[in-house]
Amino acid sequence: MWAGAYHGLVPLPAALRLWAPVVLWAAVIFAFSSVPDLGTGLGTWDLVLRKLAHAAEFALLGALLLRALAVERAALALGIAYAASDELHQHFVAGRVGSPFDVLIDAVGVAIGVAVWRRLGL
Repeated sequence: MWAGAYHGLVPLPAALRLWAPVVLWAAVIFAFSSVPDLGTGLGTWDLVLRKLAHAAEFALLGALLLRALAVERAALALGIAYAASDELHQHFVAGRVGSPFDVLIDAVGVAIGVAVWRRLGL
């Protein structure tokens, strides 16, 4: 990948190209986890939609981690560790509760993201 510069094209370092999306997406997850209440008032649908959103955001993280690491076990381990730290973070946010069940949902999301990235051969 190339970045334009006033004096010509300069190659982006591989580490930046691989890890910047991981760090940015992890920051997005952290930001969402910092919001005191993400409820929509839709009752049961609210719960279902939030759990699906958890799985989806961590699926993307899993795919990005596999892209950066190229090792499935490492991507899974790092993604699940981030999921656990995310739930710990939520424990300290007013109006939020850290949940081991949410870590499980996030871990399933990470595994799906890793599997999809591997399956697509990207």
